[in-house]
Amino acid sequence: MLFTDVIQRKRDGSELNDEDIALFVNGLADESIAAEQVAALAMAIYLNSMNFDETSKLTIAMANSGTVLDWSTEELDGPVVDKHSTGGVGDKVSFLLAPIAAACGCYVPMISGRGLGHTGGTTDKAESIPGYNTAPDFATFKKVVKSAGCAIIGQTADLAPADRRLYAIRDVTATVASIPLITASILSKKIAAGLGALVMDVKSGNGAFMESFERSEALAHSIINTAARAGVATHALITDMNEILGTTAGNAVEIAESIRYLRNEQREHRLDEVVIALSAEMLVAGGIESDREVAKQKCDEAITSGKAAQIFGRMTAALGGPADIVENYDRYLPRAPVTRPVHAEGIVSAVDTFAVGNAIIELGGGRRTVGEKLDLSVGFTDVAAIGTRLDADRPLAVIHAATEADAEAAERNLLAACELSDEPPGARPVICGILEG
Repeated sequence: MLFTDVIQRKRDGSELNDEDIALFVNGLADESIAAEQVAALAMAIYLNSMNFDETSKLTIAMANSGTVLDWSTEELDGPVVDKHSTGGVGDKVSFLLAPIAAACGCYVPMISGRGLGHTGGTTDKAESIPGYNTAPDFATFKKVVKSAGCAIIGQTADLAPADRRLYAIRDVTATVASIPLITASILSKKIAAGLGALVMDVKSGNGAFMESFERSEALAHSIINTAARAGVATHALITDMNEILGTTAGNAVEIAESIRYLRNEQREHRLDEVVIALSAEMLVAGGIESDREVAKQKCDEAITSGKAAQIFGRMTAALGGPADIVENYDRYLPRAPVTRPVHAEGIVSAVDTFAVGNAIIELGGGRRTVGEKLDLSVGFTDVAAIGTRLDADRPLAVIHAATEADAEAAERNLLAACELSDEPPGARPVICGILEG
């Protein structure tokens, strides 16, 4: 069978059978299918979608395209639980949630992704920490999870290799926002990681791949139902992405904010609400707690006691980063040579978060082509939340750029992405819904 036949069937709206999916996944994993053919099928799936059976078969086949981890021999004294986000701007939740959940008794083997489209990537952010190894061998990965309680790494060549290649091609071919492809990409990595339970952070809003609540809910149900077929209990929270999370957006700048959060020095209220809710849901999904409010209290205590920060430091050191990253992060994280505040007058009433993400790409903090090297130092800090009154003392944000010309372009992009008014906007919930499988 020719792969062009598979492309044609999906192009014409037909269902892919087991043989089609096997040919696709095997060709992804061994790279026998050309990139342009992968892109063609991805676009056909984007345009014509897949039904539940197709999505489930694609997900499980991609999960089994490489090594599947088994934690049953590790004698862990807690549940193996992970969290995954569908992607946002300024979303540094993973670096907070993993050590918090570990401090509360979970083991968190987090296989993260690189930037996708306009969204930032957890793996890219981790690589802004000097020496941090995002691609350890599995023996090291397991050792760090067991000793520190968590490990945040990138996707390795052996873990769901079919997804690794498809992920990179989707990133640069405008085929990211497909519910079946998002479902298969997320769950193939999570199933291969050997999880007992998973918590999903499904973003909704103008900075998410699913802009409407209805599309976000459809994605959440797709993930929950597909995970159930693979035997992974999954809960999902739908969270707001109509502005960035926290006060930073970039790579190194988000690591710095994450450490300040874990040190209990700076906990921006929207970021804090999302982090605590997702961390608590991990305790519930993993069976450590049945009461969400009690679980939230435990998660907060993990921060205020300093235990979560200690675990983050232990994890970072075990993966090759500085042992004193929590205490001295300013000494290690890369800094952009140009910083510039962006001033405006009025109250921030709305933000085009998608445009903010693209502004970071233009600064060099995100990819335009597969494999493009990033400038991990660039981004935005001190970003004003919606409802903030701007004046000469309170800027819209501070730009971190490689050159003055880049900073000028970023200023234009950021101002164009924000709406200002004389009156504050109405309140908007951060947690929009909770779904369980």
